[in-house]
Amino acid sequence: MKTQIRYLAGLALLGLAPWSWALQVPGPVVDGEWLAKNKAEVTVLDVRPSQKSFTLAPQFETDKKTGKKFLVELGGHIADATPVDNKKVRVDRMMGGNKVSAMIPERADFEKLARQWGVQAGRPIVIVAAGMEPVDFNDAARLYWQFKVYGEDNVAIVNGGTAAWLAEGREVSVAPAKVNEGNWAAKADRTAELMASSEDVEKAMNTKSAQLVDARNTSMYLGLSKRSTVGAYGHIPGAKNVSSELLTTEGGDATRMLAANTYRDVLKMSGVDPQAPAITYCNTGHLASGAWFVMSEILGNKQTRLYDGSMLQWTLEKRPVQSVARAQ
Repeated sequence: MKTQIRYLAGLALLGLAPWSWALQVPGPVVDGEWLAKNKAEVTVLDVRPSQKSFTLAPQFETDKKTGKKFLVELGGHIADATPVDNKKVRVDRMMGGNKVSAMIPERADFEKLARQWGVQAGRPIVIVAAGMEPVDFNDAARLYWQFKVYGEDNVAIVNGGTAAWLAEGREVSVAPAKVNEGNWAAKADRTAELMASSEDVEKAMNTKSAQLVDARNTSMYLGLSKRSTVGAYGHIPGAKNVSSELLTTEGGDATRMLAANTYRDVLKMSGVDPQAPAITYCNTGHLASGAWFVMSEILGNKQTRLYDGSMLQWTLEKRPVQSVARAQ
């Protein structure tokens, strides 16, 4: 016992806390093998569209020709994971006199959410999405971005989500979550570094100081369609379109992320320089999270910011848009 006390005292004299040697995620993306080996030492946050599926058994069908089982309905969860309700991750905020929905919570409010999810200070956070559809990746990327804004770096996303976990033959649980209150606290506020304002976007539009990357589908980008919550058709003038559907694999047993070199080519062929300053946006900051994650975290472009208000805020403020000709 005395030896342990002397050891801890020595750490204190060196200015080192004993938890400084706690497990660190190997990067922004981890696979099922890494998570299976380290699950006891991390907090797994499960973010998915259907909360009901968390405690339902997964549904499989068998290919008559090959005899291989494939997942048709997501169900179950990685043991000890905490379900995260997408509807509670983001909130309404007043921005320049307008109420803008689906925004990042204020620092104190996000801390409360993280503690409700059982997130512990100094413990790695691993975010797992459903992995069934390309859009699921953005659920994980959005939550990851919010943790990064508030100073958390020991966080990663599971490639392929729960669908990949199941495809690898790993077990899932259908037991209700048992969550103990966490003690996580924001380590910083990186809003200025990671989030762009409408004024930042307007400056980029006028001076080309940053690339504008529209992560919506091509129909919305062109102005052929729009979300009902967005006030005008089209895109921010000068923006390049990199649809979020291009950021994950299609088909197969799960939707997984692509290789870094593939992402570079996708961006370049879309007219975007992977390493130049950029601002990603979409309708409400959801799809833009995936584009931000690819550019900032996978490709290492730390000059990438996310316009959280996106087209919802932009059009509420009656700022200019560019669209195809529409019938009058």
